[in-house]
Amino acid sequence: MGLGWGKGWTAGALAALGVALGAASPQASARLSLKSASALVLDQNTGQALVEKQAAAVVPIASLTKLMTAMVLLDAHLDPAELLTITSDDKDSLRHSRSRLPVGTRLPREQALLLALVASENRAAHALGRTYPGGLANFVLAMNAKARELGLSGAHFEDPSGLSSGNVATAWDLARIIQAAYRYPEIRDFSTRPETSIQTGRRTIQFPNTNALVRNPRWTIGLSKTGYIEEAGRCLVMQAMLGNRPVLVILLDSWGKYTRLGDANRIKQWLETRSGSKG
Repeated sequence: MGLGWGKGWTAGALAALGVALGAASPQASARLSLKSASALVLDQNTGQALVEKQAAAVVPIASLTKLMTAMVLLDAHLDPAELLTITSDDKDSLRHSRSRLPVGTRLPREQALLLALVASENRAAHALGRTYPGGLANFVLAMNAKARELGLSGAHFEDPSGLSSGNVATAWDLARIIQAAYRYPEIRDFSTRPETSIQTGRRTIQFPNTNALVRNPRWTIGLSKTGYIEEAGRCLVMQAMLGNRPVLVILLDSWGKYTRLGDANRIKQWLETRSGSKG
């Protein structure tokens, strides 16, 4: 499956491009100070790397995993209206993280996907994998098969939510994941909604988007996903219009709660200054 970039976007060409950038870009990188341990910004149309920092490092990706989860689910063409039930099996037994999606909640498969992408809801993502034909194990196999199909050299998946630190990839891998995910209208739509809500009994539960930038009118974002576990740090990937061109932004292992947003805004300002535009 092609990713919509030019012929140069083979695995070998990606490696060669990375070497060339490593030699050519230190001066430019020095002018843009980023707090994220790994970063990559690509021109979406050409694949040109505009910013690169430790982009070949294989690192945990936390809930960025859910973009792969969404693609595998949508590829299966399952009934989006089929009702799924959140069960105790969907609770986080690894990290015991909190969820506002109560056990016993019944919701359409499509709404579970919406919650997984907007609010990074782990129980929703786990339920999507658990109810896949053949169960959770088959779903994870399909995730890794999709990774091979996309040519992801450093990626490996162990669960659909991203709670496992064994879900890993490089920034370059994530660029391919974003580019592939951008082809799915549902992922573009769901991941950039400012918020969503569900009705459970008499209660309405609001779920805001985990990326505050989708609510910022200064940003034009076409796809978004955040992630966090301790091993991965704060992560953020986006497709956005910056400096009058569509770009892919990958920020991994940002050390502070808000530094991934700070890095994104620094990249935005840097690109707009270089292009002479103003968002």
